[in-house]
Amino acid sequence: MTDSPAVPASPADTDLQLVERAVAGDQGAYELLVIKYQRRVERLVARMVRDVDLVPDITQETFLRAWRALHQFRGDAQFYTWLYRIAVNTAKKALVDMRRDPVITESALRGGSEDDDETSLLERELTSDETPETVLAAQEIAAAVNDALAALPEELRQAVTLRELEGLSYDEIATVMDCPIGTVRSRIFRAREAISARVKPLLDRRTGKRW
Repeated sequence: MTDSPAVPASPADTDLQLVERAVAGDQGAYELLVIKYQRRVERLVARMVRDVDLVPDITQETFLRAWRALHQFRGDAQFYTWLYRIAVNTAKKALVDMRRDPVITESALRGGSEDDDETSLLERELTSDETPETVLAAQEIAAAVNDALAALPEELRQAVTLRELEGLSYDEIATVMDCPIGTVRSRIFRAREAISARVKPLLDRRTGKRW
């Protein structure tokens, strides 16, 4: 670290510029990257471990690992792609450790918190003409989506989460998951098929209606 005063960050600073400043000793620049991506990393981790009690620790470990490896970032990929790969690997390690020492927390038994997941988001986005029937239908469909996601094999769940929830491109997902882009496309296709199979019966019951 340097003793010289940190230069205030500009709104125009790119991720690469912030990384370069952080590597040079400006810890505040890295803190800006943490602030920018913490929420997204938490959401990604929560989709992988399905246990809210573990999410803060895994997220913190992700940013610690990224900080230690920051000097290795060269800007060949987007910073968030590089960071997501670290998050995925950190979460995978946590899952392996859980299997070795399978301590089941109370939130895991509850299936995780619904405060921030897509079920709650869908429920909050109902149209103004909602009725008890449409509310129930939206809740059922949202729950079916979440159940389908939770039931997917780990690699399919990661791929479709990065694509549909985080908005990453196929190239970026291939980088994060360290696999060919064709494998990414296959995983996302299979994940979508599995989710569709769960949700379609609910949609069929509402023929002619959009929720």
